[in-house]
Amino acid sequence: MDIILYELVGHDTTRPFSPHCWKIRMALRHKGLAFRTEAVPFTKVRHVEGGFDRTVPVLRDGPNVVQDSFAIAEYLEATYPDGKPLFGSEAGRGAARFVESWSQRTIHPFVTSVALMDIYTLLDEADREHFRKTREAFFGMPLEEIVHRDPEHVEAFSRALQPLRATLKAQPWISGAEPGFADYIVFGAFQWLRVVSTFQPLAQDDAIMGWFGRCLDLHDGEGRNVPAA
Repeated sequence: MDIILYELVGHDTTRPFSPHCWKIRMALRHKGLAFRTEAVPFTKVRHVEGGFDRTVPVLRDGPNVVQDSFAIAEYLEATYPDGKPLFGSEAGRGAARFVESWSQRTIHPFVTSVALMDIYTLLDEADREHFRKTREAFFGMPLEEIVHRDPEHVEAFSRALQPLRATLKAQPWISGAEPGFADYIVFGAFQWLRVVSTFQPLAQDDAIMGWFGRCLDLHDGEGRNVPAA
């Protein structure tokens, strides 16, 4: 049976942008697995697989339905051991957990702070209403007041990336000699920004941008198949 990946989209269903969904799109390609995608706008997420959960990605593989990007990666690793490993070992799995925690506390808040209105403009009317209502309730202010791109904010973000930058100067991939799920975690965050916004916080000669370009080229250019904003 087909593997189905449910992905978050705006009004253009050919431009998935969720960082978590991108992790799994890349993981599936890494494993050499055939799959198809189902585009899901914000207001339809709760209906995926009969209301399976309230977030995507959701993966259906035959009778199995799995939600949460890390859980899906673990499922793929266990179910398809003949494909290229995503973690390599239990130590690699643990390191990927750390990378995910770091990315969600360092890169994701920054992308939100600079690109929230860009995401809003990508949505249809029903999703815009939902997005504004839920995000303004969470942040306690209008969307327009959340976004800020002042140089000090961008520079602070760049400094926070120094551990990543230093790692990529010592080795080609976050996972070491070959890409792994840790790379796809961080790639998903930068791909999120690339797909939704023209804002570029890092210089093109930054080691991180070199790594990101290599990620875009992986798996027959899977990341580049969706053009930048």
